Amino acid sequence: MKPENKISPVPPNAKLLNSIASVLSVIVLSTVLLMRRVKIDVDFDLSFLPTIHALLNTGVAICLGIAIYYIKRKNINMHRTFIYMSMILSFLFLLSYVMYHFTTEEVKYCHEGGIRYVYFFILITHIALAGLTFPFILFTFVRGYTGQVEAHRRMAKWVYPFWMYVALTGPIVYLMLKSCM
Repeated sequence: MKPENKISPVPPNAKLLNSIASVLSVIVLSTVLLMRRVKIDVDFDLSFLPTIHALLNTGVAICLGIAIYYIKRKNINMHRTFIYMSMILSFLFLLSYVMYHFTTEEVKYCHEGGIRYVYFFILITHIALAGLTFPFILFTFVRGYTGQVEAHRRMAKWVYPFWMYVALTGPIVYLMLKSCM
């Protein structure tokens, strides 16, 4: 006798968390768009922050890689630990990134030739995918956090490679731009 295909109800806190994720996504994406137009004058130098951004993104990529390692070995607790670490590092990155870009003029890429096309390809795909995946990272996290395992798995299969790409290309963009700072 086959078990019934029951659809488990969505936990009550999932709806609230999804609403929070939606609002956060709108706020963050609006803030990122605004920081290109608004500059706040501060009395201290924040030029060290791009290095911190690259280190935080590197940490995110490492934690994501370790999280995948553990989930493939069915170690959910360690997977969860490294996903939480990825989320915390991403949050710290986002705060620092917004603070930096609200207070500092953009650095223009200074190299010519074919490398310029490579740089802009990586930069544009990095920015576009960071913006597009941000809400989905939050929604995937909510599904895992609220125990919606199947929904979490389905989303994570699509979201993970993009999140990893963004985490890896952030430091690459930094390294390519570093000599122009």
